[in-house]
Amino acid sequence: MQQQCGKEMPAISRNPGFSRRFPPAQVCLSRRFSGAASRAATRALARSEPVSTVEVEALLDLIKWDSSGLAVAIAQDVDTGAILMQGFVNRDAVSATIASKRATYFSRSRRSLWTKGETSSNFIDVVDVYLDCDRDSIIYLGKPDGPTCHTGADTCYFTRAADILQNKPLIGENGLATSTLYDLERVIQQRKSEPDGKKPSWTKRLLQDQKLLCSKIREEAGELCKTVEENEGRKRTVSEMADVLYHSMVLLAAQDVKMAEVMEVLRARFSQSGIEEKSSRGRSSS
Repeated sequence: MQQQCGKEMPAISRNPGFSRRFPPAQVCLSRRFSGAASRAATRALARSEPVSTVEVEALLDLIKWDSSGLAVAIAQDVDTGAILMQGFVNRDAVSATIASKRATYFSRSRRSLWTKGETSSNFIDVVDVYLDCDRDSIIYLGKPDGPTCHTGADTCYFTRAADILQNKPLIGENGLATSTLYDLERVIQQRKSEPDGKKPSWTKRLLQDQKLLCSKIREEAGELCKTVEENEGRKRTVSEMADVLYHSMVLLAAQDVKMAEVMEVLRARFSQSGIEEKSSRGRSSS
């Protein structure tokens, strides 16, 4: 929806408290330019601007800025937990991030604010901001609109120290620093891409046989419930849950669904009760 000058943009944050505490910035997106002027104008319009309130200033006063008035801000994916990037921020950068709900930093070389995505349009939509225990570093918890790294990788962290120490070839995006869940998703995708000529892995067999896959999910779900019904103990519950999770993620891969999409749906449900959510499903299908 096109915004008019002087109108407030709707809050991007999915955290209602975050939006209430820190109102959105006012921006104008109605002008149109051409050529180089258009690109410069687009960057200027995309760049977030600080908005001062009593609450924001009180928050900024809590941060332990270095001698140059800077602190480190790390951007983290709210759904995958992946560390996306880091940069330096000053008071205005944090204020602009809170106001616009877009990750904004301070460029030490240019001595100016810059919003991640103002050139590439790969913004990081900030859901919440966290301070560490010493209050000298910050986390922007948010959702990236696209690849974060200028190389086109999802995050800026894909060079493993162990590979350098062992003189191994650097493998680029395949070495992304991810959590266990997303490492599993990556391995399943690799199995999915295996050529059909050689003996298939178990994952590949499941991907090729829908009936087998669904029967395994039902079987493992039954085994998981059995750990409760027959009081088999925590270890069995953990083991069976791992089986359910693995087979369910294979089904997601078969359907070309990313785990992050599931996490996003779960996060959207945080603000409503399960009863309300189930009722809304009935209304939407009728």
